[in-house]
Amino acid sequence: MAKIERRLPHNVSGDFYVDSSCIDCDTCRWMAPEIFHQVAEQSAVYHQPTNASERLKALQAVLSCPTASIATVEKPTDIQMAQQSFPILIDQNVFHCGYHAESSYGAASYLIQHPEGNILVDSPRFVAPLVKQIEAMGGIRYLYLTHRDDVADHQKFHDHFGCDRILHQDDITTSTRSVEMQITGTEPIAIADDLLIIPVAGHTKGHTVLLYGQKFLFSGDHLAWSERLQRLIAFRNACWYSWDELGRSMERLATYQFEWVLPGHGRRYHSDRKTMAKAMQECLASFRD
Repeated sequence: MAKIERRLPHNVSGDFYVDSSCIDCDTCRWMAPEIFHQVAEQSAVYHQPTNASERLKALQAVLSCPTASIATVEKPTDIQMAQQSFPILIDQNVFHCGYHAESSYGAASYLIQHPEGNILVDSPRFVAPLVKQIEAMGGIRYLYLTHRDDVADHQKFHDHFGCDRILHQDDITTSTRSVEMQITGTEPIAIADDLLIIPVAGHTKGHTVLLYGQKFLFSGDHLAWSERLQRLIAFRNACWYSWDELGRSMERLATYQFEWVLPGHGRRYHSDRKTMAKAMQECLASFRD
């Protein structure tokens, strides 16, 4: 829980603040960029909310912060409204779950509201307000885990919803050995007509991504948009298995069509398919260089 005595000096005066427990995961900065920015490898408030829209985004960031490092001086009377706003619609029937987990270093998770049963992509924190909203949206059929790093409260979601968990066998650890669907190999696997799991070894040996309807790519820690570089990137400084293998995986991924990159870490990216294909080629060029 954020504490006023640990309030960072970089915060502007006012109600919202970030304290020194911030781990620089970037969650608040991409959720509410008009409120938060980076200073000295941590986040800080540079603009206090001045309207209802800004305040809602700031409160959503408060709830999503994995280390509870954001707070308000005055107890918010509208926090329930922010709780009820999750999951947040991204496009069509795809939502951002919020409530990022510290054990996943603040990775984002997503919900696909699918006619054959909903899919939770990676695990957020298991918290009552989010669980209640997911129940109202039809529950969870599959809990798809991109890789071993972002599993968070997978067991609690499985126990509550009775969902089948999916994780590549090469990324199974002690905490995930009870996963119901342990996929193997390097070939893509369809779990529905419009849902394709694509193995992309590199960040970890068993990393996979999920392609939904040739539009949404849930990329885990394999691929994300860099605001600093203004292009799609992989994380070389966080490649735990093989950078060369990651490059080969990226080449295979570039043969698919999609319009959204929805990562666990890093920024989202949305464009038309032609622009996305060009962005993927620019990403591949960085490997060749």
